[in-house]
Amino acid sequence: MNHMSASLRVSNSSKFQVSEFILLGFPGIHSWQHWLSLPLVLLYLSALAANTFILIIIWQNPSLQQSMYLFLGILSVVDMGLATTIVPKMLAIFWFEAKVISLPECFAQIYAIHVFVGMESGIFLCMAFDRYVAICHPLRYPSIVTNSLILKATLFMVLRNGLFVIPVPVLAAQRNYCSRNEIEHCLCSNLGVTSLACDDRRPNSICQLVLAWLGMGSDLSLIILSYVFILHSVLRLNSAEAAAKALSTCSSHLTLILFFYTVVVVISVTHLTEMKATLIPVLLNVLHNIIPPSLNPIVYAFQTKELKACFQKVLCLPLQKR
Repeated sequence: MNHMSASLRVSNSSKFQVSEFILLGFPGIHSWQHWLSLPLVLLYLSALAANTFILIIIWQNPSLQQSMYLFLGILSVVDMGLATTIVPKMLAIFWFEAKVISLPECFAQIYAIHVFVGMESGIFLCMAFDRYVAICHPLRYPSIVTNSLILKATLFMVLRNGLFVIPVPVLAAQRNYCSRNEIEHCLCSNLGVTSLACDDRRPNSICQLVLAWLGMGSDLSLIILSYVFILHSVLRLNSAEAAAKALSTCSSHLTLILFFYTVVVVISVTHLTEMKATLIPVLLNVLHNIIPPSLNPIVYAFQTKELKACFQKVLCLPLQKR
């Protein structure tokens, strides 16, 4: 056994010196973390059900087949992909003690999480642009925001995020994992995995932060710029009622953006300071990937009049008369 370990250490043909990682779960609460499976299952099932419901409603109602709702439908697909990348493995850890994950599977999960989170940020930007054109250039809106533009924007976001984040798992795979293989996390995060490396992981941290700020940072900057123009346009309206109506169409979008980017900044700061994996950062990381898929359709359903009316119609609820 010792001879085998020694030959493994000196072998140049073997890229990795550990063959698998072990996901321990939430730091400090291993003994009772299985109880967290109940809220996780509820969040996951509600995310799948609500987002599927959104897609069906948009598909079946011609009045909802306009840009704002089409982008919401794309966001629903992204949300379900993100939740499915993470939750089933977490439940396997909590229910069946299936803590082992192979290296390729782990790096694939790192890639998928980064792609879906980047896609979510990109769709938020598309939604902000849609609101900007609708409020600031209403007469030109039908000629600018066409189905062709929606398709091109979606394909661009898929390609951007699919290609943009490749360096993150590739750099993680190039690290030298020579001894430790236990990760204090429920999922394969770049920070958690590369912290086990025996060599310098600073290139990984720098790469992830640069890509995050180039991708999501530019998205957030453009979203803020869009809302500056929207606010400027709204304040010029003579009617307070018209201004309130214009802003109400943005309220659900702003709610989701605020939650999404606040947690992104917190996680980035945690990453930058190379804080040791403790419960709060790990919990934030997990919740950031699970809550938005459940929250997004609910916020839109309650804050968007047309969508709310369709929900009430499908669920046979009495429509509120104003």
